Amino acid sequence: FSPTSSWDAAYERELQTFQDVGDAGEIWFGEESMVRIIRWLEKQKVPLDSSVLDIGTGNGVLLIELAKSGYMNLTGIDYSPSAIQLSEKVREKEGMSNIKLKVEDFLAPSAELSAFEICIDKGTFDAISLNPDNAVGKRKEYVRSLCSVLKPEGFFLITSCNWTKEELLNEFREGFEILEELPTPKFCFGGRIGNSVTALVFQRK
Repeated sequence: FSPTSSWDAAYERELQTFQDVGDAGEIWFGEESMVRIIRWLEKQKVPLDSSVLDIGTGNGVLLIELAKSGYMNLTGIDYSPSAIQLSEKVREKEGMSNIKLKVEDFLAPSAELSAFEICIDKGTFDAISLNPDNAVGKRKEYVRSLCSVLKPEGFFLITSCNWTKEELLNEFREGFEILEELPTPKFCFGGRIGNSVTALVFQRK
Protein backbone atom coordinates (compact mmCIF):
# COMPACT_ATOMS: atom_id res chain seq x y z
CA PHE A 1 0.00 0.00 0.00
CA SER A 2 1.51 3.29 -0.98
CA PRO A 3 -0.17 6.57 -0.04
CA THR A 4 0.69 7.94 -3.46
CA SER A 5 -1.32 5.39 -5.39
CA SER A 6 -4.36 5.67 -3.14
CA TRP A 7 -4.37 9.48 -3.43
CA ASP A 8 -4.02 9.10 -7.16
CA ALA A 9 -6.98 6.74 -7.20
CA ALA A 10 -9.02 9.21 -5.14
CA TYR A 11 -8.21 12.01 -7.58
CA GLU A 12 -8.93 9.77 -10.56
CA ARG A 13 -12.40 9.25 -9.09
CA GLU A 14 -12.82 12.96 -8.48
CA LEU A 15 -11.72 13.69 -12.04
CA GLN A 16 -14.39 11.30 -13.27
CA THR A 17 -17.05 12.87 -11.03
CA PHE A 18 -16.02 16.35 -12.09
CA GLN A 19 -16.30 15.38 -15.73
CA ASP A 20 -19.69 13.80 -15.10
CA VAL A 21 -21.32 16.47 -12.97
CA GLY A 22 -18.95 19.44 -12.97
CA ASP A 23 -18.52 19.21 -9.22
CA ALA A 24 -15.13 19.96 -7.64
CA GLY A 25 -15.55 16.94 -5.40
CA GLU A 26 -14.75 16.51 -1.79
CA ILE A 27 -12.77 19.38 -0.30
CA TRP A 28 -10.53 17.47 2.08
CA PHE A 29 -10.49 20.06 4.82
CA GLY A 30 -13.84 21.70 4.31
CA GLU A 31 -14.94 25.21 3.67
CA GLU A 32 -14.11 26.68 7.05
CA SER A 33 -10.39 26.02 6.79
CA MET A 34 -10.27 28.02 3.53
CA VAL A 35 -12.23 30.87 5.04
CA ARG A 36 -9.86 30.87 8.05
CA ILE A 37 -6.80 31.16 5.78
CA ILE A 38 -8.26 33.94 3.63
CA ARG A 39 -9.46 35.91 6.68
CA TRP A 40 -5.99 35.77 8.18
CA LEU A 41 -4.36 37.01 4.96
CA GLU A 42 -6.89 39.85 4.79
CA LYS A 43 -6.43 40.73 8.46
CA GLN A 44 -2.64 40.87 7.96
CA LYS A 45 -3.23 43.07 4.91
CA VAL A 46 -1.08 40.71 2.84
CA PRO A 47 -0.76 42.48 -0.55
CA LEU A 48 -2.87 40.91 -3.30
CA ASP A 49 0.18 40.54 -5.55
CA SER A 50 2.12 38.46 -2.98
CA SER A 51 3.35 35.14 -4.35
CA VAL A 52 1.40 32.28 -2.81
CA LEU A 53 2.24 28.56 -3.03
CA ASP A 54 -0.41 25.95 -2.21
CA ILE A 55 1.53 22.81 -1.24
CA GLY A 56 -0.45 19.71 -2.24
CA THR A 57 -3.17 21.69 -3.95
CA GLY A 58 -5.45 18.68 -4.57
CA ASN A 59 -8.46 19.92 -6.52
CA GLY A 60 -7.18 23.50 -6.43
CA VAL A 61 -10.29 24.91 -4.77
CA LEU A 62 -8.32 26.95 -2.21
CA LEU A 63 -6.52 28.73 -5.07
CA ILE A 64 -9.88 29.47 -6.74
CA GLU A 65 -11.13 31.03 -3.50
CA LEU A 66 -7.92 33.06 -3.15
CA ALA A 67 -8.29 34.27 -6.75
CA LYS A 68 -11.90 35.25 -6.06
CA SER A 69 -10.63 37.24 -3.05
CA GLY A 70 -8.34 39.18 -5.38
CA TYR A 71 -5.00 37.36 -5.04
CA MET A 72 -3.18 37.38 -8.35
CA ASN A 73 0.07 35.49 -7.97
CA LEU A 74 -0.99 31.94 -7.21
CA THR A 75 0.79 28.62 -7.72
CA GLY A 76 -0.46 25.15 -6.82
CA ILE A 77 1.66 22.02 -6.78
CA ASP A 78 0.79 18.37 -6.23
CA TYR A 79 2.75 15.18 -6.84
CA SER A 80 -0.37 13.50 -8.19
CA PRO A 81 -0.76 14.21 -11.93
CA SER A 82 -4.48 13.47 -11.70
CA ALA A 83 -4.85 16.05 -8.91
CA ILE A 84 -3.24 18.65 -11.16
CA GLN A 85 -5.47 17.58 -14.07
CA LEU A 86 -8.49 17.97 -11.79
CA SER A 87 -7.41 21.40 -10.56
CA GLU A 88 -6.79 22.47 -14.18
CA LYS A 89 -10.37 21.50 -15.01
CA VAL A 90 -11.69 23.39 -11.99
CA ARG A 91 -9.55 26.40 -12.96
CA GLU A 92 -10.87 26.35 -16.54
CA LYS A 93 -14.46 26.06 -15.37
CA GLU A 94 -13.98 29.07 -13.08
CA GLY A 95 -12.06 30.99 -15.78
CA MET A 96 -9.10 31.69 -13.47
CA SER A 97 -6.17 32.03 -15.83
CA ASN A 98 -3.80 33.57 -13.25
CA ILE A 99 -3.39 30.31 -11.30
CA LYS A 100 -0.23 28.33 -12.15
CA LEU A 101 -0.43 24.57 -11.58
CA LYS A 102 2.48 22.12 -11.63
CA VAL A 103 3.14 18.48 -10.89
CA GLU A 104 5.91 18.68 -8.28
CA ASP A 105 7.21 16.53 -5.47
CA PHE A 106 7.57 19.03 -2.64
CA LEU A 107 10.26 16.89 -1.02
CA ALA A 108 12.42 17.46 -4.10
CA PRO A 109 11.23 20.83 -5.42
CA SER A 110 12.40 22.10 -8.79
CA ALA A 111 14.51 25.27 -8.94
CA GLU A 112 11.49 27.21 -10.24
CA LEU A 113 9.87 26.94 -6.83
CA SER A 114 11.50 29.73 -4.88
CA ALA A 115 11.01 33.10 -3.20
CA PHE A 116 7.36 32.61 -2.28
CA GLU A 117 5.99 35.08 0.25
CA ILE A 118 3.25 32.75 1.49
CA CYS A 119 3.13 28.94 1.64
CA ILE A 120 -0.07 27.14 2.59
CA ASP A 121 -0.49 23.51 3.58
CA LYS A 122 -3.81 21.82 4.33
CA GLY A 123 -3.10 18.18 5.04
CA THR A 124 0.01 17.61 2.91
CA PHE A 125 2.37 17.55 5.89
CA ASP A 126 -0.14 15.15 7.49
CA ALA A 127 -0.03 12.86 4.45
CA ILE A 128 3.78 12.90 4.37
CA SER A 129 3.87 12.11 8.10
CA LEU A 130 1.74 9.04 7.53
CA ASN A 131 4.16 7.65 4.98
CA PRO A 132 5.15 4.27 6.42
CA ASP A 133 8.46 4.56 4.63
CA ASN A 134 10.83 6.79 6.65
CA ALA A 135 8.27 9.33 7.91
CA VAL A 136 10.80 11.09 10.16
CA GLY A 137 13.25 11.65 7.31
CA LYS A 138 10.42 12.80 5.04
CA ARG A 139 9.28 15.37 7.62
CA LYS A 140 12.83 16.74 7.83
CA GLU A 141 12.98 16.94 4.03
CA TYR A 142 9.67 18.79 4.08
CA VAL A 143 11.05 21.42 6.48
CA ARG A 144 14.19 21.77 4.32
CA SER A 145 12.08 22.23 1.18
CA LEU A 146 9.92 24.79 2.94
CA CYS A 147 13.04 26.77 3.90
CA SER A 148 14.19 26.70 0.29
CA VAL A 149 10.90 27.84 -1.32
CA LEU A 150 9.75 30.42 1.26
CA LYS A 151 11.42 33.81 1.50
CA PRO A 152 12.92 34.86 4.83
CA GLU A 153 10.13 36.51 6.84
CA GLY A 154 7.58 34.79 4.60
CA PHE A 155 4.50 33.21 6.16
CA PHE A 156 3.65 29.52 6.37
CA LEU A 157 0.04 28.58 7.18
CA ILE A 158 -0.46 24.96 8.12
CA THR A 159 -3.71 23.14 8.85
CA SER A 160 -3.26 19.69 10.37
CA CYS A 161 -5.53 16.92 11.59
CA ASN A 162 -2.74 14.75 12.97
CA TRP A 163 -0.52 17.05 14.97
CA THR A 164 -1.00 19.18 18.05
CA LYS A 165 0.29 22.72 18.28
CA GLU A 166 3.22 21.55 20.48
CA GLU A 167 4.21 18.84 18.01
CA LEU A 168 4.12 21.24 15.07
CA LEU A 169 6.20 23.80 16.98
CA ASN A 170 8.73 21.06 17.50
CA GLU A 171 8.69 19.91 13.84
CA PHE A 172 9.20 23.45 12.50
CA ARG A 173 11.47 24.84 15.22
CA GLU A 174 14.46 25.03 12.88
CA GLY A 175 14.01 28.06 10.72
CA PHE A 176 10.52 29.11 11.79
CA GLU A 177 8.83 30.93 14.62
CA ILE A 178 5.15 30.83 15.46
CA LEU A 179 3.14 33.99 14.91
CA GLU A 180 -0.27 32.75 15.96
CA GLU A 181 -2.66 29.89 16.31
CA LEU A 182 -5.88 30.26 14.33
CA PRO A 183 -9.15 29.28 16.00
CA THR A 184 -10.45 25.91 14.85
CA PRO A 185 -13.65 24.05 15.75
CA LYS A 186 -13.47 22.12 19.01
CA PHE A 187 -15.02 18.71 19.40
CA CYS A 188 -16.11 17.03 22.59
CA PHE A 189 -15.44 13.36 23.19
CA GLY A 190 -16.24 11.52 26.40
CA GLY A 191 -16.52 14.81 28.27
CA ARG A 192 -13.07 15.96 27.18
CA ILE A 193 -12.75 18.85 24.80
CA GLY A 194 -10.10 18.62 22.14
CA ASN A 195 -9.30 20.07 18.77
CA SER A 196 -9.72 17.92 15.73
CA VAL A 197 -7.82 20.43 13.65
CA THR A 198 -4.79 22.60 14.42
CA ALA A 199 -4.09 25.69 12.31
CA LEU A 200 -0.89 27.65 12.86
CA VAL A 201 0.89 30.54 11.21
CA PHE A 202 4.68 30.44 11.20
CA GLN A 203 7.12 33.05 9.95
CA ARG A 204 10.39 32.04 8.39
CA LYS A 205 13.34 33.46 10.34
